[in-house]
Amino acid sequence: MIFIQLAILLICIFIGARMSGIGLGVMGMIGLLILLFVFDIQPSDPPLEVMLIIMSVVTAAAALQAAGGMDYLVRVASKILRSHPGQITILGPLVTYCFTLFAGTAHISYSILPIIAEVAIKARIRPERALSMSVTAAHMGITSSPVSAASAALLTVLADKGIGLGNILMVCIPATLIGVIVGIAFVYKRGKELNEDNEFLEKMKDPVFAKNLESEAQEAVAMKPGAVKSLVIFGLAVLGIVLVGSFPGLLPSFSGISGFTPNFAVNAAGQVQIPSMIMMIMLAATGLIILFANTTASQVTKASLFASAGQATIAVFGVIWMSSSFMDHNFVVIRDTLGELVNKLPWLFALALFTLSILLFSQAATTKALMPLGLTLGLSPAFLLGVFPAVNGHFFIPGYPTLLAAIQFDRTGTTRIGKYVLNHSFMLPGIVTTVASVIAGLILQSILL
Repeated sequence: MIFIQLAILLICIFIGARMSGIGLGVMGMIGLLILLFVFDIQPSDPPLEVMLIIMSVVTAAAALQAAGGMDYLVRVASKILRSHPGQITILGPLVTYCFTLFAGTAHISYSILPIIAEVAIKARIRPERALSMSVTAAHMGITSSPVSAASAALLTVLADKGIGLGNILMVCIPATLIGVIVGIAFVYKRGKELNEDNEFLEKMKDPVFAKNLESEAQEAVAMKPGAVKSLVIFGLAVLGIVLVGSFPGLLPSFSGISGFTPNFAVNAAGQVQIPSMIMMIMLAATGLIILFANTTASQVTKASLFASAGQATIAVFGVIWMSSSFMDHNFVVIRDTLGELVNKLPWLFALALFTLSILLFSQAATTKALMPLGLTLGLSPAFLLGVFPAVNGHFFIPGYPTLLAAIQFDRTGTTRIGKYVLNHSFMLPGIVTTVASVIAGLILQSILL
């Protein structure tokens, strides 16, 4: 019976992934209804913490976008990249990584990728190198950001096991940065130079193509008046989350108050929980940006990032609720079947994370769906933290928006999906970077935790 249930779960995930957007969420709910009424599976608790964190963080990022803070960041990135065109293969991925780490969303890369492509073309450096690693670096930045949904999802799973936000950042930032550097070294001379690429040289014979290639990219005309203010407010909010996450003693405590009872926001020890603090701080930052950074609530809701928050929330809601219900119902079977094997070969769990992330196209959903299983199977919280970068497998099938955007921005055609689909520009850089990040994470957790 478990195999039939698993087949239904995987079919719903596959169909939802092909739908994209809210597809995973709605198909997850269809799957959950089938499990409920056909197999009498009791639904588990819905992933409220992860959903609310996604909404809070991305709403704050949308406010940053509406006030012009994102544009300001992109202008800074443009100056950095254009001032050192010969090093675009190195600087492009590193700048994208840092910006994603700060903002907690890879959507910021949509504004940086065309700049990277243009700088590479002008320097006659194969754009595929910088673009493939910049997309990969953006995804890695998500698993090291203190305000990403993926880090928050991991925190909700491991917080009760003694792993705090400070531990996550202490391991994941250097681990993913090492992975990105290894990936950059891998692509640095990958593929033919543009002046040696026969396909590119043939295209250059077309005067229209050549003229279009040499045309200058459009520069932003002016920054919004609240851009810097919004950036400062958002930055202080991120810093506040890092501080309370790293030093739990800063959190308010209510254990000494008469009649205290724990709830969603306050744990049994009377302390406000970090996920709830993330929600409060980021939505408060949104309010401060609206008040002091020359933007309005309506402009925030019209920002493209705000729409992405709704899509991500629904996607995570449905697929995690379905997956966790399946896991909880089959807890004993899964533990008895996989427990001994995973304890003998722990790296198999990293492979499982990577495989599920290919299907889910979401680091947060993968984390929330599988990390609790890792604890159930007897894996240590520190080990699970070390393999956390393995949730970045959604480059494997070239359907993720950042991959498709990079392909469109490369006017030379060097960044592409191959004849056999899986032999695309992002495959090898993604695998090399992910493997290097996981290895670095495992080494770092054994030293630091």
